Amino acid sequence: MKNIPTIAMTALLGFTLLTSTATAGKINKGQKIYSKKIKGQCEDKTGTEFAAAHTQAEWQAALKDGKFEATVKAFCPKLETYKEKWTEHLFEFANEYASDTGNEPAC
Repeated sequence: MKNIPTIAMTALLGFTLLTSTATAGKINKGQKIYSKKIKGQCEDKTGTEFAAAHTQAEWQAALKDGKFEATVKAFCPKLETYKEKWTEHLFEFANEYASDTGNEPAC
């Protein structure tokens, strides 16, 4: 009986580490996509400027409403190439470093 709380706490810790690691990977991948694929078509605006263009609520609303790509293109009007598979990663990056978080990506 003493093992049940220990097992439950271990499972909770493991799940927390697993999900935070997965999200961190998406954030890093989103930053890499912005830097390598979008920045050159976006007047060399930094990833920090991109993410801070909106609050977390605004980024989340754009994703929920299916307007994430349009929001990215509004920030980068000269953007010619956008792949739908980037959305998940770019969203995680933008949401993590949105203007209301106080977070800034490392260069």
